[in-house]
Amino acid sequence: MLAPKKLLTLDKSDDILSVITDNYIVDENKYMQSLLETITFSDKQLDEQKQKVAVLIQDIRKASSSVSGIDSFLQEYSLDTEEGVVLMCLAESLLRIPDSETADALIEDKLSNAAWEKHLSQSDSLFVNASTWGLMLSGKITGLGKNSEEKPATLIGHMIDRLGEPIIRAAIYQAMKIMGKQFVSGSNINEALKAGDNDRNSAYTHSFDMLGEAALTAKDAKRYQQSYFDAITAIGNKKYQGDAPRPGVSIKLSALHPRYEESQRGRVLNELFDSVITLIEHAKKLNIQLTIDAEEMDRLELSLYLYKKLYQSQAAKGWGGLGLVVQAYSTRALPVLHWLNCLAAETGTQIPVRLVKGAYWDSEIKLCQQMGLQGYPVFTRKVNTDVSYLVCANYLLSQAQNRIFPQFATHNAQTVSTVLYFAKKYQNHQFEFQRLHGMGQELYDEVLKQEHQKAKNTYVRIYAPVGAHKDLLPYLVRRLLENGANTSFVHKLVDTKTPVDSLATHPVRQIKKYNHFYNSAIKKPSEIFSDRLNSRGMNLHIEGQRKPFLNQVNKEFDRQYHVASLINGKDTFVGKKYQVISPYNHEKIIGSIGLADEKTAKLALAEARKGYPIWSKIKIKQRAKILNLIADLYEKNRHELIALCIREAGKVYQDGIDEVREAIDFCRYYAAEAEKNWGQPLMLPGPTGETNELHITGRGVFLCISPWNFPLAIFTGQIVAALVTGNSVIAKPADSTNLIAHRAITLMHEAGIPTNALQLVFGCGNIVGQTLVEDDGIDGVCFTGSTTTAKHINRTLAAREGAIVPFIAETGGQNAMIVDSTSLPE
Repeated sequence: MLAPKKLLTLDKSDDILSVITDNYIVDENKYMQSLLETITFSDKQLDEQKQKVAVLIQDIRKASSSVSGIDSFLQEYSLDTEEGVVLMCLAESLLRIPDSETADALIEDKLSNAAWEKHLSQSDSLFVNASTWGLMLSGKITGLGKNSEEKPATLIGHMIDRLGEPIIRAAIYQAMKIMGKQFVSGSNINEALKAGDNDRNSAYTHSFDMLGEAALTAKDAKRYQQSYFDAITAIGNKKYQGDAPRPGVSIKLSALHPRYEESQRGRVLNELFDSVITLIEHAKKLNIQLTIDAEEMDRLELSLYLYKKLYQSQAAKGWGGLGLVVQAYSTRALPVLHWLNCLAAETGTQIPVRLVKGAYWDSEIKLCQQMGLQGYPVFTRKVNTDVSYLVCANYLLSQAQNRIFPQFATHNAQTVSTVLYFAKKYQNHQFEFQRLHGMGQELYDEVLKQEHQKAKNTYVRIYAPVGAHKDLLPYLVRRLLENGANTSFVHKLVDTKTPVDSLATHPVRQIKKYNHFYNSAIKKPSEIFSDRLNSRGMNLHIEGQRKPFLNQVNKEFDRQYHVASLINGKDTFVGKKYQVISPYNHEKIIGSIGLADEKTAKLALAEARKGYPIWSKIKIKQRAKILNLIADLYEKNRHELIALCIREAGKVYQDGIDEVREAIDFCRYYAAEAEKNWGQPLMLPGPTGETNELHITGRGVFLCISPWNFPLAIFTGQIVAALVTGNSVIAKPADSTNLIAHRAITLMHEAGIPTNALQLVFGCGNIVGQTLVEDDGIDGVCFTGSTTTAKHINRTLAAREGAIVPFIAETGGQNAMIVDSTSLPE
């Protein structure tokens, strides 16, 4: 990532967009250092800021000695308590259940085991205490006094017996709806508008969000678009009192198209563009601000391309009402703001920008770990995000005047105070604050009071969800995760046990206590396993990663392979060669293969039997080291292997990436397990004076038969598991994926597997496979494929004379899934 000072010298939006696409992941330590260089505070200024925030927090606590609503609820039932988790589970599923029997079972299961008694009378909030009683299944439990010896679970059981399940169910539904109302301003737009009338008298306005996270079908998208359209109509037709700005509407792009993803960029920039244009034209006509919400980092680039096309369209030209949300927890937040600023300069139309901290942090971290990326597109420390937010706020108020209208969404008193400091410093009061419906009211009531005493026209816009309770789930869970956590400022602000001093410390000062800006408690994606490296992945949604990767893979598409069975490391041809034709393009010839016959199969077995004694005597650490070398070679040659998976097996790019990663994971996993469990004899318990040791050794020659649908992953997994335990192996791949198998075996030999310990045989199963399975020289079989073939192998092995032969089979078939109404169908 370019250092901010250098970034800000760029003045062409296209150049800045290139920086954004090329820097999905940055060095957090270096980048945070460069961010800190853009804002400077003297010790005196930091002390003054701290004192202002401390006074503000004290004033808030005095003004609301009994904090109300969801802030108090989250304080009492935070997600670090068992009861908090139980409540989220109930809120997540209860309102979806259509039948009373399942609802009753869920309620009893979830509520019976939690320690609700410790929350009784612990809050000064009437809302919280009423909710606690409701959650105890009745608002009038009289048996739960301090002297009661009965546990809540017992009392609940008695309550169910005495009152009956329907009454209890009704009480819980009511409690859940009370919770829901704290998050949702109304079940429909007219209800929400009516509820918001009183707020306007206190310098509040709204941005209404019609609940609906993502369209799964075109029908869903059409329904969500209509709800946005109707909301704009209702807001535009209403007459408003007071000086507060008119309400606006927030939209989610994922709700307006079922394939809002990078792989469908063409459709997004046409079909989704048309859907949003319809809303823009309607909103512009009625003078209603329309804001595009931010979503996952994978969609950031696509959203910017779409926003630019929308913003430069004839429908939005000269309007100044098409807003965008930018997330400060993104390492690309400042570049995005600079891009917007330059875009506004080029076009001449102001852009409203809502600056938020960010709402998907947990999933961003987990997805990067899952994908095996080099790092994270978000900051790994909360304080880093707070500093990033201030850097962005400083930029907006100092450099983007008249081009961007900033909307600062935060519930953090320190952040609010610093924004006001910047506004005074730069003499720029063209901005507004934003907060969530049901949260942060105490903070902004105090801020507005103080600002209006200074004759400042400061306004606060409330982000207000609208919709039925059944649509509440994704939003509810996100709000609970954000604001119910112990690290949340919202949680701490209303908690009188939290010292004011700890909340008033400026993040610029707080961040200096760390030796490294990167949070080492969050392992890099490559380091998430304690005993091995995670396989390296690739995010195809990111242009800066996708383009060079695809170029490397596509370079391999012209390579030809002319191979045969590998017997003792040498291609062994028998008879004629057969062309290998791509399954998705029959005009493409990839190479040729020579198939084995019974004689070649017998030769492979003879060589494998010679190789077994030597290989089995190699120490486990050395065998494990070779498996790790195989993984490294796979990773080094991943572009070629992925290209082969595409060309010969008909996989798409993402499946090719996953295929190679799984094969690498097999190698490293089995190497780690072998070293951990089989390096030394296992000591078994026995009578005094007697020593019992379990020595694990190879059995001999294993035949590994793999399927076509995982031509590298399962093929590799079977082989390396057999090899690391000291066996020699004959690998027999699926008839349709021989080239992939051949390349894999050559890499295994290159890593150090002796050529006579690992043989590769091409051929039809009823010839090569049958010959080997029948032979007494095969000491074990690994097979993945159809149940029919597995049964045939099992019968063949059972018919052999001598010892019972181990047979490890993973067979095909479709499993049934039973999904009850407590689950979210999506």
